[in-house]
Amino acid sequence: MTFKDLLRSQRVWDTELPAFDPAAAPPEPLPLFHRWFAEAVAAGQPEPHTMSLATVDGDGLPDVRTVMLHGADDRGWHFASHSTSAKGRQLAAHPHAALGFYWAAQGRQVRVRGAVTTGTPDESRTDLHARSTGALASALVGRQSEVLAEYEELVRVSESAWERAQAEPEAGVPTWTLYVVVPAEVEFFQGDTRRRHVRLRYRRDGGGEWARELLWP
Repeated sequence: MTFKDLLRSQRVWDTELPAFDPAAAPPEPLPLFHRWFAEAVAAGQPEPHTMSLATVDGDGLPDVRTVMLHGADDRGWHFASHSTSAKGRQLAAHPHAALGFYWAAQGRQVRVRGAVTTGTPDESRTDLHARSTGALASALVGRQSEVLAEYEELVRVSESAWERAQAEPEAGVPTWTLYVVVPAEVEFFQGDTRRRHVRLRYRRDGGGEWARELLWP
């Protein structure tokens, strides 16, 4: 089987998809995001808290990777990374980002676009220490996105970081930064097997209020 044959043999949404009535959606996007997230978890969606994060590099070119959602509240959508990483440097130069969630179990997507702010040092520290020992060890390793000469060096540094994370669970990592995407637009996409997809976009108007509009699929 060729790659093209294999690709075209894959099915999309081989399940019963939920209905979505945009007229019944709340006036702001956050409650709907919370509800859809809970429904994704209940539907057995693997890793519903993972999302694509898109930024722009120094040449104005797009960059994207998968990261974890660390929170979603009235401030915005939260994630964290080293300020010295590629995404950290990109966000320092161009503090705007886009997020994408895809929950195949229900044929749903959520897209978020907006400016990016950073949390306080205390918030970043709290975020780091709320995570697992492995996450702390990884943060202690640091040097994210730098060129690695050989894998064995990572093994050595990682082992040392694990030992320190276990011995010092409150160890600090100065470059660890909590980021918040302050939404200007949030789109909810509900797939439909007949391709009559429902797209509801929330968009802030000039006064900061949310306007709702349907989009053609």
